[in-house]
Amino acid sequence: MSELIKTVYQGGVGELTEKKSRFIATVMPCESEEAALVFIDSLKKKYWDARHNCSAYTIGMRHEITHCSDDGEPAKTAGRPMLDVLLNEDIHNVCVVVTRYFGGILLGTGGLVRAYQGAVKEGLANSILIEKQFGIRLRVTTDYNSIGKLQYLFASEDYAVLSTEYTDAVAVRILVSPERLPALTEKITEVTSGSAGIEEEKRLWFSRNGKDVLLFE
Repeated sequence: MSELIKTVYQGGVGELTEKKSRFIATVMPCESEEAALVFIDSLKKKYWDARHNCSAYTIGMRHEITHCSDDGEPAKTAGRPMLDVLLNEDIHNVCVVVTRYFGGILLGTGGLVRAYQGAVKEGLANSILIEKQFGIRLRVTTDYNSIGKLQYLFASEDYAVLSTEYTDAVAVRILVSPERLPALTEKITEVTSGSAGIEEEKRLWFSRNGKDVLLFE
């Protein structure tokens, strides 16, 4: 199977209160460090009156770029614990800012860590997370005599069918992972007695949720 990459499709906001301090976590998908920095700056402007706007982000399919900030909280009580949540959940290309409105009661080191991590988890719970995988969009053309066999093949082996066009021939667009392509090509050739045309149109990332398919082109 293709490697699955967990990421944020739609960000969300989560909030918790700990000893009268409000912790507001805002989650946003970010494909680059520049986008993450812009997002952090926008939250600092939005919550300009807050005591702290702590942040963490991880960018890249292998977490190549990571960063965190305590924004005035005691060292390693906010940003690093926030980043640990993202890394432990193995979520890629995401930035989170936790805004704290101080309630007048000190939480201590352990209390701060739990509060900031709890806020991030609330933010993620209110976000839409997906798993992306890399694939190839194929265009398979065949005659009307063979289309039933191909449809059975694609359904029985759980290939994502994007579209089917009926003209003088039938053209089906499907998604296949690179490692499954040789076997699929062989099976298509077999069931159509070598009459089907197979064209690789594009390589792209996609996500599946049942029969629903999201393309990232």
